[in-house]
Amino acid sequence: MADFVVVANRLPVDKRVEPDGTTTWKRAPGGLVTALTPTLASRSGAWVGWSGVPDSSDDPRIDGIGIRSVPLSSDEIADYYEGFANSTLWPLYHDLLVEPVFDHDWWTTYVVVNRKFAEAASEAADEGATVWVHDYQLQLVPSMLRELRPDLRIGFFLHIPFPSFELFARLPWREELLRGLLGADLVGFHLPGGAENFLTLVRRVLNLDASRDPVGVRDGLGTVRDGSRTIRVGSFPISIDASAVAEQAAAMTDRAAAIRAELGNPSTVLLGVDRLDYTKGIDVRLDALDGLFREGRLDPADTVLVQLASPSREHVDSYIAVRDRIERSVAHINGTHGTVSSPPVRYLLQPVPRDELLAYFLAADVMLVTPLRDGMNLVAKEYAAARADLGGALVLSEFTGAAAEMEQAYLVNPYDGQNVRDVVVRAVTDSPEDRRERMAVLHQQVLDFDVDLWSQSFLQCLSGAAAANEAAR
Repeated sequence: MADFVVVANRLPVDKRVEPDGTTTWKRAPGGLVTALTPTLASRSGAWVGWSGVPDSSDDPRIDGIGIRSVPLSSDEIADYYEGFANSTLWPLYHDLLVEPVFDHDWWTTYVVVNRKFAEAASEAADEGATVWVHDYQLQLVPSMLRELRPDLRIGFFLHIPFPSFELFARLPWREELLRGLLGADLVGFHLPGGAENFLTLVRRVLNLDASRDPVGVRDGLGTVRDGSRTIRVGSFPISIDASAVAEQAAAMTDRAAAIRAELGNPSTVLLGVDRLDYTKGIDVRLDALDGLFREGRLDPADTVLVQLASPSREHVDSYIAVRDRIERSVAHINGTHGTVSSPPVRYLLQPVPRDELLAYFLAADVMLVTPLRDGMNLVAKEYAAARADLGGALVLSEFTGAAAEMEQAYLVNPYDGQNVRDVVVRAVTDSPEDRRERMAVLHQQVLDFDVDLWSQSFLQCLSGAAAANEAAR
């Protein structure tokens, strides 16, 4: 039994079945694992999640963290994860960049799977434990868990944008999802806008009293009264372990120089690092590069864009479509502006080892982060953390959560192609002094507001919110 339980769609470890049939487990990459590992290690901690493999129920113990696997069948994965989570909620919460699908069978499976997670969390949690539920796949878990274990302190954090009333109201199950979240003592979002949208929806859809008062890391919003309970609502912008990134990157300078040499030592190296997703705006930067080459504002013989893309949700139609579109754009640019020996776009559709990624950060003159919509975008923060040399420049979409904090980046509107081209040219051609001044501010910002501040501020706020509800009972 654990006094601190993390509940997330995926476990912090990846299961691998070796050719000889033996099973091995490896710590999974990702910001959430990095953020919560210190807290879990310092307490009697457990992590509830799915292993990523159908019908797997292994419960390994990794680095002192108790693992409780939630087994899911292939059909449940198709309907709950690929279906409702990623073909209904994901596009709905990302401004309808593709049309969401409202399927009642998917919803039924979403309810069933959320109940599995809630039951597993209930079994893992000690009396009066703190349970932190994460993200859009598990929005019913707080209320289900509250019914099972009213003694628990429950927090929920959403890692993606939360939509406006006009978008969320399209959802046939809008009341159920809002009720699901209100099972928590504290509901957290990256930015005040997401929290404000939630408060508006609670007032208009559930007719509950929702009011503002200060709560959160730097921007607070309010409370919701639901019967005898008070649910706190706040904004807590997630970050990274910036000091660790800076330290690890400092050891990769030789590899960074080798990467530039492998690219032919061009004058300008542009870099994109993304999960292959239609929200990430990979095609935005490719269109901008094509336009800049055609206009003669960048020289394709002396400019290289390295685009590192991790495969994602490969069975979802919208992801298949975006992969095809990006690969056609890469072929067009290389075929039109490149040579056999020197294509201007180097595209990798595969995961890149962590050390190699940090070396690419150091090798890049300009980092291109151009999502059409993004909850935060930790790649932008990792790039700034890695550049302790104060080199490089960050082009950052205004529609990322990170833009609210990283105001010294070269901010860009990804929906305005002319603006994207102009800003990229500025980032490439500004004086070294101007670029260093910008990067100095960005680097210090991510050092000051790191992932430890995020997790500790959320948990402190959750403790106060839960204590108030316990006193009111």
